[in-house]
Amino acid sequence: MTLTSTDAPLSTEELAAVIAADIPAGSFVNLGIGQPTRIADHLTPAQEVVLHTENGMLGMGPAAGPDEVDADLTNAGKVPVTELPGAAYFHHADSFAMMRGGHLDVCVLGAYQVAATGDLANWHTGRADDIPAVGGAMDLAIGAKYVRVMMSLFGRDGSPKLVPACTYPLTGVACVSRVYTDHGVFTVGDDTLAPGEVGVLATFGTTVAGLQERLSVALVDRT
Repeated sequence: MTLTSTDAPLSTEELAAVIAADIPAGSFVNLGIGQPTRIADHLTPAQEVVLHTENGMLGMGPAAGPDEVDADLTNAGKVPVTELPGAAYFHHADSFAMMRGGHLDVCVLGAYQVAATGDLANWHTGRADDIPAVGGAMDLAIGAKYVRVMMSLFGRDGSPKLVPACTYPLTGVACVSRVYTDHGVFTVGDDTLAPGEVGVLATFGTTVAGLQERLSVALVDRT
């Protein structure tokens, strides 16, 4: 897919649609808890993407509507979902074996921070009052062939989440290849980039120069 820059930042649903369209056809994909689960609603049948959930389902469909809710049919975030023809169910241990065994093509995770090197921090901020919740993120970060992140580019205090080095506890090292945010799409951990550099594939509601003023990583324009 060719990523296109826009004149305004993207909403969560708009960003989910961008990511969905960028997933290669025929991929086996895991969508992390939180914002990434929205991607399921934007995949098309023509893509033939098969969604995996760590709680033991293959062939998950979009979120369930009010008349489709089945209390026994949820994703890993406990959100009611639908099933597609051919869906299969299996033990939690088998699901993790799929994740750890390199059988997933793509996973999309949320994040607190992503480093220019591709390091991922998404399970704990290090604050004493936060509840650590690593879940299966470590297994996905290491096991999936391609790890992509969906997150807001800046925190509520305006601090960037795309950083030279993570300051929060790491989930995985040099595992992320692409970062999708409300203000732009970035490539990280790329061998064609110099240390500390991040590639910009698209901007939303800003420019590469505008982003450079707010980020401490060195941006390389690839839009």
